[in-house]
Amino acid sequence: MAVKIISDSACDLPKEILDGYDIDIIPIIVNKQEKEYLDGETLDPMKLYEDMRNGEVYKTAQIPPTMFEKKFEEIAKSGESTIYVCFSSGLSGTYQSAVITRNAMKEKYPNLDLDVVDSKSASVGFGLLVYKAAQMAKDGKSKEEILKTLDFYVKHIEHIFTVDNLEYLFRGGRVSRAQAVVGGLLNIKPILDIPEDGTLRPVEKVRGRNRVLKRMIEIMEERGGNADLKNQTIGINHGDDIEGAMKLKEMIEKQYGCTDFVINIIGSAIGAHSGPGTLSVFFLNEKPSQD
Repeated sequence: MAVKIISDSACDLPKEILDGYDIDIIPIIVNKQEKEYLDGETLDPMKLYEDMRNGEVYKTAQIPPTMFEKKFEEIAKSGESTIYVCFSSGLSGTYQSAVITRNAMKEKYPNLDLDVVDSKSASVGFGLLVYKAAQMAKDGKSKEEILKTLDFYVKHIEHIFTVDNLEYLFRGGRVSRAQAVVGGLLNIKPILDIPEDGTLRPVEKVRGRNRVLKRMIEIMEERGGNADLKNQTIGINHGDDIEGAMKLKEMIEKQYGCTDFVINIIGSAIGAHSGPGTLSVFFLNEKPSQD
């Protein structure tokens, strides 16, 4: 029996990949004032970005244990060997909550065959892990082989991204009010990444959109120059800025000859914090020996 791959909505994978590889998604909770939404189910990211541009504030909440219990019970009753690749523990309590629920469920269902993997990643950076696991599962690889590859990806996936407006990072507590105001006045675009501990880290500050895209391409070379970028699957996503995403894709194609991309809009769970205009690129900084 093939290994079943499940994930949560912060992986931001395109629907055609989710459907094509039969990947089940558990939605993250997104709130606007007193109203609760399910990321990707009852809230479309285009609506979120439109509202954010108009001053609306969205917040996110952890997946409730009851939602995990329902999904894990389905797995137990189906008897499927399953891997849940989840949102970074450095940015959310999702992983810890899933592990606690899984352990509790095993008391009722001792034969529950479920591994929970902390991606230490976000958005399509996280999605590339899920995608790779699903490809391997479809190819009939064993759970042990998939888990070994996931461990490599967790340690070597790079996230390079920029936000268009520091105001949204201020709302999420990532920068101060003064930094947001000054950044807006000077057209400063921060470059951030997610290091191995799965948290968020500022890398550089660049003035102007074109310069920040150029610098992101340079960082790809600095971090992934020995990782055979040309033959990787490169992830790109955007906060309602498909034009910027396609420009970034063209720059990567021209610079490195890459041909395989996963491109998608940033979902509501991540977009609630990063805001409209965000652009990200994801790649490996080392070539897997088994590829």
